[in-house]
Amino acid sequence: MSRHDSLSRLFRVGLSLATLGGMSACNTLSRMSEVGSGPEISRIENPTQKQGYQPISMPMPQPVAPPQNANSLWRPGARAFFKDQRAKDVGDILTIAVSIADNASLTSQLNNNRSSKENAQLANLAGFENSLASVLPSGANLASLANLGATSVALNNGATTRSETINVTMAAVITQVLPNGNLVISGRQEFRVNYEMRELSIQGIIRPEDISSSNSISSEKIAEARVYYGGRGMVSDITQPRWGQEIFDIVFPF
Repeated sequence: MSRHDSLSRLFRVGLSLATLGGMSACNTLSRMSEVGSGPEISRIENPTQKQGYQPISMPMPQPVAPPQNANSLWRPGARAFFKDQRAKDVGDILTIAVSIADNASLTSQLNNNRSSKENAQLANLAGFENSLASVLPSGANLASLANLGATSVALNNGATTRSETINVTMAAVITQVLPNGNLVISGRQEFRVNYEMRELSIQGIIRPEDISSSNSISSEKIAEARVYYGGRGMVSDITQPRWGQEIFDIVFPF
C-alpha cells in the first residue's frame, strides 16, 4: 500500500469518527434536553416538505384514453350511486390494517467424510534400480518407495428460527398520484407512555381498486411497503449499546 493510499484511508477513518462523534453529540444534547420530561412528540408536518423527501418514480404504461360511456350514471371504479367515498386525491385519508405474521425456520446440515491412500514402488527401472539404491538412504525399500494416507471428517449443523407479529390499524395520507393512477401513501403515529415514545410509520404504493368500500386497505396489498416500528426514550437508551461499543464490534476482527 502506497503512502498516498494510507493517508487517504486514514483521512476517511478520521472523517467517519468525526461524523459519528457529531451525531453522538447531537443525540446527547437531545437526550439532555429531555431529562425529567421524556421525549417530545413530533409536530404534524407535510411529508413532502421533510428534508430528504423525494417523489417516487416508477415504470408507467402508455396513457390510454378512458372509455366513453354515453348516457351512463356510473363511472369506472365507483361503488356508490352518487359519490365514491374512497380516497383518491392528494391529501385524502384512508385506513391501513397492518397485519404481519412472519415465521421462518431454516435447518442446514453438512456431513463430509473423505479418506485417501497412495502407494508408490520402484522395483524395476531398466536395471538402474541397483544404482538408485546406492543413492537413497540406507534401509530404503524400492518395493515400498512411498506410502501416503489422509483422512478428513467435517460435520456442520445450523438452525435458524424467526418469528415476528405486528397487528395494528392506522391512518395514512395520499401524498402523490402516479401517472398510471396508483397512489403513494404515507402514515405515521406516535404513542408516548411515561418516558417512552413508540413510533409507527408506513409508506408504499397502492392501487385505487384495492381500497375497500370502507375506505381501508390491508398491508399485504401495499407495493414497495416500508414499515417501521420502534421507539425512543429511557427504555430504548438502556437496551441499546453505546456507540463506542458498536464501533468496537465493527472494527474488532476477533
